[in-house]
Amino acid sequence: MIGCSGSPEPVGRRPAKKPAATRRSATAEVPKAKSRRPRTQTARPADTDVPEENEPARADRPGDESKRPRRPGKRLLLADLLRQQPDSESKFLTTLPQMQVDEAKAAAAGIRKLTAERLTLYTDLPPSPTIDELPEVFDQAFPQWCEYFHVDAAEHADWHMTGFLMNEKAVFVRTDFLPHGLPPFRHGYCRNYTLWLYEQPSDYYRRHLILHEGTHGFMNTLLGACGPPWYMEGIGELLATHRWKDGRLTLNHFPANREEVPQWGRIRIIKDAFSARRPLRLKQVIDYPPAAHLETEPYAWCWAAAVLMDRHPRYRERFRGLYKNVLKGDFTARFYRAIGDDWRTLSEEWQLFVSGVEYGHDIAATTVDFTPGHPLPESGATVTVSTKKGWQNTGVRFAAGATYRLTASGRYQVADKPQIWWCEPGGVSIRYYQARPLGILLAAVRPDRPKENTGSALLRSTAVGLGRTLTPKESGTLFLKINDSAAELGDNAGESTVEITRE
Repeated sequence: MIGCSGSPEPVGRRPAKKPAATRRSATAEVPKAKSRRPRTQTARPADTDVPEENEPARADRPGDESKRPRRPGKRLLLADLLRQQPDSESKFLTTLPQMQVDEAKAAAAGIRKLTAERLTLYTDLPPSPTIDELPEVFDQAFPQWCEYFHVDAAEHADWHMTGFLMNEKAVFVRTDFLPHGLPPFRHGYCRNYTLWLYEQPSDYYRRHLILHEGTHGFMNTLLGACGPPWYMEGIGELLATHRWKDGRLTLNHFPANREEVPQWGRIRIIKDAFSARRPLRLKQVIDYPPAAHLETEPYAWCWAAAVLMDRHPRYRERFRGLYKNVLKGDFTARFYRAIGDDWRTLSEEWQLFVSGVEYGHDIAATTVDFTPGHPLPESGATVTVSTKKGWQNTGVRFAAGATYRLTASGRYQVADKPQIWWCEPGGVSIRYYQARPLGILLAAVRPDRPKENTGSALLRSTAVGLGRTLTPKESGTLFLKINDSAAELGDNAGESTVEITRE
């Protein structure tokens, strides 16, 4: 499984010293971190204000290294440079010179030049449609980046990057197209208007990598920075995950199946971690330090955080506005303030998302209404459960220690290929999902005051089938759903009717 993260240095080999104002790419190769798990802060989200959250910028500032201001014992951060240049923040990265290429030297070394409006790509790979179309792919990405970040493309008609797609590293070293000043990297690296990447084992992942690094280049040159690690790499992964079909590019694509994204592997990383009982809490992802991205795994979690908030109707607008804060030193604190009182519900929806993430996951259909319910009337209540949604709030509150009877009925569709699969609340025994019959009715009582460290009550559901009694230990609201993958709700139809009485 190929990631765009760095790989450990061999024993005894030390990475080149990085320029003070150079941001490590998602793909920079550096010494292996001591642990795959990030260190988490003990402060509560509302109190979080991480002064070191802005990594060094992905740019080399020209000039004498010895004259650059430094803080004792610390790497110079982009935020430090910007604070020293308050009148030129927006111009700092955009004024850095673009790498100049000796065309004659490139041709003599057998390096081909592929040119489009937004990218000039130099490569030693032989001609092929999937290689030669990369500049066109990049061209189609630019207006989509502009739309996502609210940048007027007409004001940046001359925006252009230079890229090097390398099969034989030695060729680019001899020609000085792979500068010695760059840190070692295994897959790809971006610095300002220039990106480098090595040949990849799949056409998809080659495109993904060039779009990932291109996203960083766009943000650094037109927005001024990329933000803290979780946002920088989350956005890079979000916008690089794409569909290229019939010559048309779609960024921010949620893959329908693994065949669409060979070597990507982000969903598999999350599923494996959940199966091993080591999923990350959302705050752990937000707290990722720069060193965490020496491994591939953090890119999966950052993508998951970004795609959940980007596609969730409750958080989408706030998440998509975060780009305005990339130059601000309190980015993460601003994020927590933007989420505000919704932090607990976002954290719980994160748990539900990563516990059942699938290719083709329908985030909008699985959003949860956490509004507290009302006591069950003496006459009972009748609710309907849609087969096209995830957990559904019944609006009924159960009292701790009381016993309630659920009686379900109805006939509904849980698949339509190769023919319609009819189902009743007892489920379809010829197919299972998460160790339970497909389509079986599930119930969970979410406490009025959920405990943050115990996990969502919706992850501890009870199979109802055609009928069951429930006696909750804590008072809370009743939630119901049918058992089905979040990726396969679209082919369902119909609903189940549930009678609720108190015994």
